[in-house]
Amino acid sequence: MQHAPSPSRFAPLPPAAFALAVLAMGIIVVGSNFLVQFPINDWLTWGALTYPVAFLVTDLLNRRYGPAAARRVAWIGFALALGASVFVASPRIALASGVAYLCAQMLDIHVFDKLREGRWWRAPLVSGALAATLDTSLFFGIAFAATGAPWITWLLGDLMVKLAVNAGLLAPFRALMWNIARPADAGHVRG
Repeated sequence: MQHAPSPSRFAPLPPAAFALAVLAMGIIVVGSNFLVQFPINDWLTWGALTYPVAFLVTDLLNRRYGPAAARRVAWIGFALALGASVFVASPRIALASGVAYLCAQMLDIHVFDKLREGRWWRAPLVSGALAATLDTSLFFGIAFAATGAPWITWLLGDLMVKLAVNAGLLAPFRALMWNIARPADAGHVRG
């Protein structure tokens, strides 16, 4: 007896939502690559304030459309952002951003997916914190090591701010999560 294929537990990502997500990801990454070039002081750059929103986009996609859709947006967003970043940042910053972004996004998507069935806040908080740590370490190590810039203090300062912003994005995640969750998710996402 042949069984019918089981339906995907995630809704397909509509083309308009895909385009909007890729556009949002591109704007966030290119904007952050531009802003990171303007330090606030010796321990913080402006990019730390904007970049964590990229993980919010990925986590919302992952929650509603699943990890495959989130990865697809991350890869396309990577290509577009890398291409555009060459025009707003140095090639070294663009390269550092591309490597850090891709590694961190894939980590965020994987960890979020593994933690998705727990309390609503656990997956975005843990995946965002781990991904921000990886992203920040890779980015500053590649972009600014051996340049004479205070990259270690920028790394530490930016990481602390990114972790705080990541925690602060839990409220928007929660608010948006209910707007994008499928009806079947309502009983599975614990408070």
